[in-house]
Amino acid sequence: MSDLPEPRPRGGTPALRASDADRHRTAELLQAAGADGRLTVAELDERLDAAYAAVTRDDLQALTLDLVPHDGGAPLPATSASGTTGAVVREGEDGDRWIVAVMSGNERSGRWRIGRRCTAVAVMGGNEIDLTRVEMAGRDVHLTVVDVMGGTEIRVPENVHVRVSKFAFMGGHDVQLGDAEVPPGAPTLHLHMYALMGGGSVRRGRPKRRDRG
Repeated sequence: MSDLPEPRPRGGTPALRASDADRHRTAELLQAAGADGRLTVAELDERLDAAYAAVTRDDLQALTLDLVPHDGGAPLPATSASGTTGAVVREGEDGDRWIVAVMSGNERSGRWRIGRRCTAVAVMGGNEIDLTRVEMAGRDVHLTVVDVMGGTEIRVPENVHVRVSKFAFMGGHDVQLGDAEVPPGAPTLHLHMYALMGGGSVRRGRPKRRDRG
């Protein structure tokens, strides 16, 4: 890994294993650092990949030593560009407004920006929409999903409120958001899902990297 800060010595103490919550907190801090310009896009991508692959807390601490002070404990929770914990929010009117797959497939993942209102359409095709590292154009983002003889798979961030409304005719939706608590004041993603002879799924958290075996 290039030019990452070295972890502080622990005096021979065995390294503590990192939990999923530790990894998510570190990812939030890194996203906030990217939003306010302390990390470039390339640096942010590199460190996020390393955070989700981290085995110990020392591995995570090495990714944030030049961003915040540490006392040797768990990573500190991050603050987004808007001043609240959760996904990166940068207020503005720009961002993607359409995601369309017609008799084909379409994938949106990595670092990208979604507008306050975005529509995803799949007609005899499929969309894969990974929002776990997205930049939101507002604290409330509305994503309308329309599947006609097609399907859409959606990944939502850990620290964003998700509100789902859905309607299906000769189809269905599989929504599993888990029991994780989202901090008060976090941004909200409103999902409006419609399906005709099709359907979709919603899951929390980043998908497993296919290239990791």
